[in-house]
Amino acid sequence: MDAAYSLASWLTRNEARAEDAVQEAYLRAFRFFDALRGDDARPWLLGIVRNTCYTLLERDRESGAPDEFDEESHREETVAPGAVVSFPVNPETAAIENADRQLVQQYLRGLPPEYREVVVLREINDCSYKEIAAIAEIPIGTVMSRLARGRRLLQRALSEHMERKDTGT
Repeated sequence: MDAAYSLASWLTRNEARAEDAVQEAYLRAFRFFDALRGDDARPWLLGIVRNTCYTLLERDRESGAPDEFDEESHREETVAPGAVVSFPVNPETAAIENADRQLVQQYLRGLPPEYREVVVLREINDCSYKEIAAIAEIPIGTVMSRLARGRRLLQRALSEHMERKDTGT
């Protein structure tokens, strides 16, 4: 369930759409459970999630629906007055790690979908190349080339960001 939601949220880039996609994908999977071949249901289910996401995105694009504002990603953390806040690590370190994580996520969201999906499946959902090939319905060689290209694009974007940050431009 976590891997399905993670993939859907990265592909749709919208929490509400991701929830809808996972729900619809689970209904489809239940309806076509007899089509499952082999032992490993994970790639089969993630393939259904992937296809459902792209179907929903295409429907949105055809209907001209604007991208929705994702309140969750823009909401500021609030702490109730008088609440005790504990930090597992130094607050400065936690803030830096959080900023780094947000930066990587920002540039990952900016990758073209074909690269973003293989990077997410490999690096976040820990899928094997064989599983990714089954999920995305592409040859393993294509998985490897898209993964390499996606990683390079992500690395280049992060490097350029750091250079701009260092030079103040």
